[in-house]
Amino acid sequence: MVKLARWTITHRKYVLLGWLALLLLVNVFAQSAGTSYSNNFTLPNSGAQRAADLLQRSFPAQAGDRDTIVYKVSSGTVLDPAIRARMTRMFGQVAKLAHVTSVISPYAGATTGKAVSANGKIAFATVVFDEKANLLPKSAAERVVAVARAAASPGLQVELGGQAIEQTEQAGFGVSTAVGLLAAIVVLLLTFGSLTAMGLPIVTALFGLGTGLGAIALFTHVVDTPDFSSELAAMIGLGVGIDYALFILTRFREAYRTAGPSFGDSRESVVQAMDTAGRAVLFAGCTVVIALLGMMLLGVSFLYGVAISASIGVLLVMLASLTLLPSLLTIVGGRLARPGRRARRRARAQAEPLRGSAGSASVTSVTPATDSAAPSAWLRWSAFVQRRPWTIAACSLVVMLAIAAPATALRLGSSDASNDPAGHTTHRAYVLLAQGFGEGFNGPLLVVAAAPQRQGVERLRTAIAGTPGVTAVGPARINPAGDVATITVYPSSSPQAYATTQLVSRLREKVVPAIASQTGMTAYVGGVTAGSVDFAAVLGHKLPLFIGVVVLLSALLLMLVFRSLVIPLQAAVMNLLSIGASLGVIVAIFQWGWLGGLIGVSKGPIESFIPVMLFAIVFGLSMDYEVFLISRIHERWTQTRENSRAVAEGLALTGRVVTAAAAIMVCVFLSFMLGEERVIKEFGLSLASAVFLDALIVRCLMLPAVLHIVGAVTWQIPAWLDRLLPHVNIEGTVLTVPPVGDDTGPPPLEPGAAGARHAGVATGGVEG
Repeated sequence: MVKLARWTITHRKYVLLGWLALLLLVNVFAQSAGTSYSNNFTLPNSGAQRAADLLQRSFPAQAGDRDTIVYKVSSGTVLDPAIRARMTRMFGQVAKLAHVTSVISPYAGATTGKAVSANGKIAFATVVFDEKANLLPKSAAERVVAVARAAASPGLQVELGGQAIEQTEQAGFGVSTAVGLLAAIVVLLLTFGSLTAMGLPIVTALFGLGTGLGAIALFTHVVDTPDFSSELAAMIGLGVGIDYALFILTRFREAYRTAGPSFGDSRESVVQAMDTAGRAVLFAGCTVVIALLGMMLLGVSFLYGVAISASIGVLLVMLASLTLLPSLLTIVGGRLARPGRRARRRARAQAEPLRGSAGSASVTSVTPATDSAAPSAWLRWSAFVQRRPWTIAACSLVVMLAIAAPATALRLGSSDASNDPAGHTTHRAYVLLAQGFGEGFNGPLLVVAAAPQRQGVERLRTAIAGTPGVTAVGPARINPAGDVATITVYPSSSPQAYATTQLVSRLREKVVPAIASQTGMTAYVGGVTAGSVDFAAVLGHKLPLFIGVVVLLSALLLMLVFRSLVIPLQAAVMNLLSIGASLGVIVAIFQWGWLGGLIGVSKGPIESFIPVMLFAIVFGLSMDYEVFLISRIHERWTQTRENSRAVAEGLALTGRVVTAAAAIMVCVFLSFMLGEERVIKEFGLSLASAVFLDALIVRCLMLPAVLHIVGAVTWQIPAWLDRLLPHVNIEGTVLTVPPVGDDTGPPPLEPGAAGARHAGVATGGVEG
């Protein structure tokens, strides 16, 4: 890390130009190539996937995505000749569009009159595409929307719904990002009181994130990437990018103001900051990336693009913090380390007694603040925790468990179009279908039967129609070869309702197998809704394995770094508490509906992939704070060999910067609650609550209390294990004992005294 730091500050102009060129080139290529997002829910060996594969092989005309055109008249009925002629003409135009296999009109064939509501005011047509939604070009769905919406008139409302249509209404996230940046600027200004110090973390994060988003846009052409991946990467990248730069910047200011070789020297202060905080940033960033890429162990292709996109964002902001930031610090370092006016006045007041005692001598050496200095607010807080460790640890645990309690009722699923923004056509189409036919018409099931006989197909259709929870069954459609049949099933409940999940299980376990065994058919229950049920089940089953692998790997890394058995165990338990508490928050709000009206969401299941991704992201972010806090405590332990003192001073040294970093992350994550997409709101609230609880309760209360209780045992490890484990140094070489308390450091020097003071400290004397 020292070699990298010295190279970047020596070649700072080339580093700055290189980052600028990289940012421009990547985004120019990204703009010219465009994006190709794809929500691919393929799950090998699941019931829905078997149905889709069978259709693709033997009945391709019915294998593509099925979307809906819903329309409503304000007067008369949809059967009026003028309305019928207008809509039939539009259906014909849609059927001729590229990638459209057919349009099933409510006016023709076996569906005549069955796709018209009882009062005649609402009807729907089904658009069958030649590919699944994730494989369709966005332009194909956009053309369907344009042609269909053109048929609307003052007395005729036309809306569209379905997965392909959803892809045409991807919301931007510019406002959320801007709000998050503004909040981060305010927190940084309050932390540093300097425009320059505030600007560097922002600039560093924006360079890394801007390059990362361009790379993600290019990446969408290589691997199926969900449409929310860029928003998620921006959310995480902006938060960790500012935080990483903040940690390095804080250590730089400390090194610049602390007596020793780095005192008053920007270059050496940068090297010292990179050799300490830079190592921790590298370790923490790699941990986040490992946790994110760990999602690929689940074997669910939908998560591959998400994991790699978020990893790209984190990796590039980390690289910017390790290369671009040192270059900038070398240029403006002196101005960053200058204390504020209040700090200078306080320092002069502290220096007056020293000047008086020295008589006429000129005091040019002032010992940096140490244990004898007046304790800062964080040092007083550390002492408070030290006096009551058992009470604080118990109360913190009770609070975290209480917040996590709702997570025991977690129900995974996929929210339907009723949760789409009210202004989207997909939401309005959902409302119209629910009004005219019932909510289940928004998520029909598709039963696919192989080797059917007409009599057997009708028996299957009759059995399905008599199943509780089924409101209607469409006519059977048989392929030209006569060996595959499809039956459309409309549940009585909405696609996201638990009753629909139960219906899918009932059909698969009882109804369909009974008829299939009697008739010799092979039948599967598929469709988008059944696919969502399968997706939730697969992720629910694989989640424990994923958690175990990530926790084990993280514990091993912590053991290597800190040579301790207590630290890995403590980190695993406390990180799981933070994640459980954040899950409890989103279950209470998004699933139970508590305070949902305040943030514009209604009751529904938690998206199936949220717990997996939340665990990967939050575990990585929690490890950031774990590393930064424990590394300072361990650093003090190696210098003093006094556990209580090390814990107290480590917390005092990092408390301010950790809370500032957490405040920035919370503000950035909460800003994404301003968007309209439910999934992004779930991510934003869950991540914000996890970081808030982790920084406030876990790092400032529970962790120091537990370390005080455990005592020196924290840093013990069996000798045989210590010999087996390789040594990993993330603390660098700490040349001087850093000040404890606030970050103002020693009183400001008199002009021209830097060299004299440096020499005085080096010899341990006070020059006259």
